Amino acid sequence: MSQPSATPLVERVDARNRYEILVDGKRAGLTAYRDRDAQRVFYHTEIDDAFAGQGLASRLVQEALTDVRESGKRIVPVCPYVAKFLKRHEEFADLVDPVTPDVLRWLEAELG
Repeated sequence: MSQPSATPLVERVDARNRYEILVDGKRAGLTAYRDRDAQRVFYHTEIDDAFAGQGLASRLVQEALTDVRESGKRIVPVCPYVAKFLKRHEEFADLVDPVTPDVLRWLEAELG
């Protein structure tokens, strides 16, 4: 079994409203968001089956949330994976806004 030759790399792709995690230059997964004023609303996270079980989702979300902190925005965890991650990582608790019916209506309109 071959090991990845490079450390996974997380990039913010503003044009596609998501963060991607790359392994050996291939997209292994993503976490998608929409910005709502000072909030970054995360609504979907996925890792390709070929990369499952390597801890990539956790790394992806941790780096994405660190980027949100550095940008001065707040986090709204609509995505179940991001919400679960936040329960285990209290270092981000000061950035979290609740998922409200208003946010959900706004997100539905944004996504069409």
